[in-house]
Amino acid sequence: MAKMLVFKKNPDIVTRKIDKETILVPIYKTSKEMNCIYTLNPAASKVWELIDGKKSLNDIKDAISGKFDSSDVEIDKEIARLIKDLKDIKALI
Repeated sequence: MAKMLVFKKNPDIVTRKIDKETILVPIYKTSKEMNCIYTLNPAASKVWELIDGKKSLNDIKDAISGKFDSSDVEIDKEIARLIKDLKDIKALI
């Protein structure tokens, strides 16, 4: 994982936190264009909260290390997978 990478949230994604999950809804011109919403689990929600266009992936990992029962290697893998998924749905720019 490129730990010095910094990402920003796409402003065309609306975020709502409901209970312990975060819901991402892409903004479209018409409801016909909307084909899905995305739900993040608590760990992914925490990473999403920390993405601010200033913190590097390493900063984010440091912020969540110890909060979840996972090794550093596993955290690296999960963050990399989440970032890939968020890029795939164009939630990150």
